[in-house]
This record gives sequence, structure tokens and C-alpha cells, in this order.
Amino acid sequence: MLDPVRGGLWQPGGVAGYPIEKLYEEVAYIAYHFHWPPEFVLEMDHFERHRWVEQIAAINVKLNDAVKRR
Repeated sequence: MLDPVRGGLWQPGGVAGYPIEKLYEEVAYIAYHFHWPPEFVLEMDHFERHRWVEQIAAINVKLNDAVKRR
């Protein structure tokens, strides 16, 4: 299906113009930490994926702080 606004093929979901390298970084980060298949992570919309990235980062900060206090 053609997208009359952006031209070219219509692609569902995501944020228009989101850098592909940033997408790969987020997918790898989530898949690595939660052992979720990359295909599952790629199906998430941008905002859900970003929410998981924030949660993982918060967990890592807490863990790193606990190690530093030892």
C-alpha cells in the first residue's frame, strides 16, 4: 500500500524518521537484558520500547549503586 503523505510504501507503527541505529540499539538492549527475541521487541511501538529501556536503565542504576556500596 502506498502512503500518500510520505510517499513510498506505508509501514505501520513507529515514529517517522526514527534513526535505524537507535532502533537497533534499543532492541539489542532490551533483548539482552530480558532475553526476549528481537522480533518480539521490534513489534513494540516506539513509546512502549522506550519505556522498557528506561525501566532496564533504572534497574541497572540500582544494581550498580548496590555494588558500589559494598
